[in-house]
Amino acid sequence: MADYYDLLGVARDADPDTLKRSYRRLARQYHPDVNKDPGAEDKFKEIGRAYEVLSDPQTRARYDQFGEAGLGGGGGMPDMGDMGGFADLFETFFSGFGGAAPGGGPRRRGPRQGDDLRLDLTISFQEAVFGIEKEVQIRHLETCSTCQGSGAKAGSGPTTCGTCGGAGQVRRATRTPFGSFTQVAACPTCEGTGQVIADPCSACGGQGLQQVRKKLRINIPAGVDSGTRLRVANEGNAGQRGGPAGDLYVFLSVQSASGLRRDGIHIHSEVTLNYLQAILGDTIEVDTVDGHEQLEIPAGTQPGAVLTLQGKGVPKLGNPVARGNHLVSVKVQLPTKLNGEERELLEQLAGHHSSKGQKHPHKSGLFGGLFG
Repeated sequence: MADYYDLLGVARDADPDTLKRSYRRLARQYHPDVNKDPGAEDKFKEIGRAYEVLSDPQTRARYDQFGEAGLGGGGGMPDMGDMGGFADLFETFFSGFGGAAPGGGPRRRGPRQGDDLRLDLTISFQEAVFGIEKEVQIRHLETCSTCQGSGAKAGSGPTTCGTCGGAGQVRRATRTPFGSFTQVAACPTCEGTGQVIADPCSACGGQGLQQVRKKLRINIPAGVDSGTRLRVANEGNAGQRGGPAGDLYVFLSVQSASGLRRDGIHIHSEVTLNYLQAILGDTIEVDTVDGHEQLEIPAGTQPGAVLTLQGKGVPKLGNPVARGNHLVSVKVQLPTKLNGEERELLEQLAGHHSSKGQKHPHKSGLFGGLFG
């Protein structure tokens, strides 16, 4: 899909007045009643969709940050975020059948909560296990500090809309073969509020909101994993007309660690022993999330055995005192070549074992005797 700013022929930092002038010019140019060229109607619809998104500061902010994917996949659905949303939807379906929706008065839009925002954050394996405080930077809408969200220049305020006389609605009579119908729609000048700002704030263009960059410190608790969602209250977009701000949701992605694998609150790793360590036992050093730890290898450890380091796993989310275990899987590596002295010693050992249970030892029974 074409970029909305390109469709309207404006720069990405265009103010609301520039957007409106460009939209009106293009709408007249491509309106199906005026332009009969093939594709004019589709172009008209695209221009309308672009202006619908960019004329609203919240949807514009989402589009600037995420593109078309940030709009929730649909245009044209009335906003259900405030109490006027259901009335708008009802009116959309029934306004063409002789009158307005029940209630009939102006659509006085009240406070509207700001949108929630999403931030994807990647952290290391170690940070996920033990937790960390991260500094991040976000872009969100804040209440304009110049006009305090009113959208009007200092010393001025909203005035009654001259197009609809404060009703918030306009009516248009249409004659058809079936009779005359009156169509009721939200006033395009005041967008159904019944009021307009004659002298808009120069800082926010009359929208009452400004997009700003902000640094935040996010506390990531111990024990999080990929897919964990953290909520930071009131750090989404600011609300309109005094409404509360939305929230910021931080989605975590955890990097893998060399040699370590996580399974819930437990950590898995592998260690390779030589055959003498497995037979005789040993004490070795293994890597854990806590650093190097001593691991006791019992005599006679079998290949595939799993040894446990208690309490060296991942803390439980919300209860960092309780930790899982570190489970170490054992591999045993057999020698592929032996020198003369090693062979002689092993054959003596094989003979010692075979004298108890075998009359005719042979080479294939050498390691069978060792691990039998």
